[in-house]
Amino acid sequence: MPPAKRKTYRRITVRYSNIHGKGVFATTFIAKGTRIVEYKGKRISEAEADEKYGDDEGTHTFLFLLDDQIVIDANYNGNSARWINHSCDPNCETEEDDGRMYVNAIRDIWPGEELAYDYNLIVEERYTPALKRLYACGCGADKCRGTILGEKR
Repeated sequence: MPPAKRKTYRRITVRYSNIHGKGVFATTFIAKGTRIVEYKGKRISEAEADEKYGDDEGTHTFLFLLDDQIVIDANYNGNSARWINHSCDPNCETEEDDGRMYVNAIRDIWPGEELAYDYNLIVEERYTPALKRLYACGCGADKCRGTILGEKR
């Protein structure tokens, strides 16, 4: 008699978010330090991403830039990680490991809680009030900085 298959449960699900559009939510308890999901998509060069999306006036994107200047374009072959929203008080962070991008829990996450990390988006333009409004944050955190833009170094 073959061994009984262990039933597996998805730790996350995608549904409507109060932060922005769709979001990713925990379906089970996720302990601090857990690697939750890999951010997947088609790998393209930064130049290809600029050529394809550079003139796009929208701020909604499924692009993730890796350290080696490769972009993960989750518009193609992306998974549920592309729906994880920004928060100024995140419960997750991203980690690049061997050319792959992962989302990890930085604190315990309870069932029903939305997963979020700080996008810390850096753009070349000067951070004017209009630009900050264009990249507005809807996280609702007590210490929300009002934008998904990160501090320039």
